[in-house]
Amino acid sequence: MRLTFATPDLKRPGAFVVFATDGGKLSASADKLDKASGGALKRALKNSKFKGRKGQTLVVLGPTGLKASRILLLGIGKVDKVDDLAAQSLGGAIFRSLGSSGDKTASVIVDTIKGVKLTGAEFAANVAYGCQLRSYRFDKYRTQEKPEDKPSLTSVAVMVKEVAGARRKFAPLGNIADGVFFTRDLVSEPANILYPISFAARLRALTKLGVKLRVLDEKQMKKLGMGALLGVGQGSANPSRIVAMEWNGAPKAKDKQPIAFVGKGVTFDTGGISIKPAGGMEDMKWDMAGAGVVSGLMHVLAARKAKVNAVGVVGLVENMPSSNAQRPGDVVKTMSGQTIEVINTDAEGRLVLADALWWCQKTFKPHTVIDLATLTGAIIVALGHHHAGMFVNNEKLSDQLIASGKGTGEALWRLPLGDAYDKQVRSQIADMKNVGGRDAGSITAAQILQRFIQKDVAWAHLDIAGVAWSNSDAGTVPRGGTGFGVRLLDRLVADHYEGK
Repeated sequence: MRLTFATPDLKRPGAFVVFATDGGKLSASADKLDKASGGALKRALKNSKFKGRKGQTLVVLGPTGLKASRILLLGIGKVDKVDDLAAQSLGGAIFRSLGSSGDKTASVIVDTIKGVKLTGAEFAANVAYGCQLRSYRFDKYRTQEKPEDKPSLTSVAVMVKEVAGARRKFAPLGNIADGVFFTRDLVSEPANILYPISFAARLRALTKLGVKLRVLDEKQMKKLGMGALLGVGQGSANPSRIVAMEWNGAPKAKDKQPIAFVGKGVTFDTGGISIKPAGGMEDMKWDMAGAGVVSGLMHVLAARKAKVNAVGVVGLVENMPSSNAQRPGDVVKTMSGQTIEVINTDAEGRLVLADALWWCQKTFKPHTVIDLATLTGAIIVALGHHHAGMFVNNEKLSDQLIASGKGTGEALWRLPLGDAYDKQVRSQIADMKNVGGRDAGSITAAQILQRFIQKDVAWAHLDIAGVAWSNSDAGTVPRGGTGFGVRLLDRLVADHYEGK
């Protein structure tokens, strides 16, 4: 979808979008459109339940006296509640309402509204951003879709007096949207298209933005002693890979030490020998969402030339059952030298991350490591699909992540770590076992990961199993891969880790 910014013009064809505040008070441009249409908006208001509540809509079709095909009146709610997220939500509501309306173009008129803390430029930029995020659609394999079943809206002009300011405000948001879309594309791909080698190939696109790539093949990983990661992938015909993405944007030498992001990239998870039930197994194409988020984040940081040194590491494997597959009861040796008894081959993500985390720290010496993984079904039982689980060893990092989640609408909920949970993963024959029983399943998984974090490294683990995929449309997120984590972590970097 094409997004532009322009000065207000009531003579355009297509759909118009204007706003009303709580109580149904029209914005200045809405009032002008009402007068130009002979009072059509106010007549419609009088005969409707529209009260200007946040996200509430009222449509006037074919208004007389205008070239417009329709007027969409959109409620913004209470003016003192309108912030960046609220404006983005309004943008999502615009695409939801007009995307398949039949209109090809829409003009959104943003006025300065008394009581709204955002400037006109900020409001316009965030409305455009929300509209863009909601417009995402993964339809590359639909070969027989009828034109009438596709979204009709192809162009949105956001009209505001401060055009230049709106463009400036939107530029970094557009880069973030591109990174979110990069992640959503990866997460949406079927496993016969996206497997470890092809995933690594997709990441070459980041080199055009200035990202440096380093790829480890199985021979190199074996030499490094990555028995845990290699054990997960040994049952697949698709060889495993580790990819490191480096962005060096810090302006000062003292900022040389990077922040690191590590993602679980299981491109398909059958469960291995501990095979999953058939029902719903197709969803396991997105068991690589952690790696997808890390990839999208690196896309954003490079595209907006973030003043930070950052590294993204993804462990890419396919977990399949075969005569070569890892068995329950096997013991694997990790790159760290620690050994793990594999009780359940479907608890594979922690094995992948054990080696990826250790290699990342040994190679890049980061001051902070944040890993993301669709790690446990237990986190969905605990938190549903509304929060990602967070486990952290550093209070400052915890506060930063919580604040970044609130600021982007990607909410985190902190869960505990502790010695009592660590006892659940003790093994009789190895340093640990890869599961700790049904109780506190997400916590015991995090306890395993913590054993692979080196001393004095700030670390957080985000379990995104419940938020990586959505089965329904919501706000700025259409059904499918969400890209949850890209916006959150970009905000974290922007607010706390960029050199000034």
